[in-house]
Amino acid sequence: MHNSQDLTGARWRKSSHSGDTGGDCVEVADLTPRIAVRDSENPSAGALTLTPAAFVRGAAENPRG
Repeated sequence: MHNSQDLTGARWRKSSHSGDTGGDCVEVADLTPRIAVRDSENPSAGALTLTPAAFVRGAAENPRG
């Protein structure tokens, strides 16, 4: 994890796995060489930045759907 990245210019997009009914909404931004993830309903709470490998590993360990 990394938390010193400047996210001011990040281009956020809502995850395709986020529902339209609220709750569990996630946004991601490509910060090559890292990926940022944040709560789309509370973006000012901050973001988590991960390496692509850690992002994929976490998604594989915690599947939804």
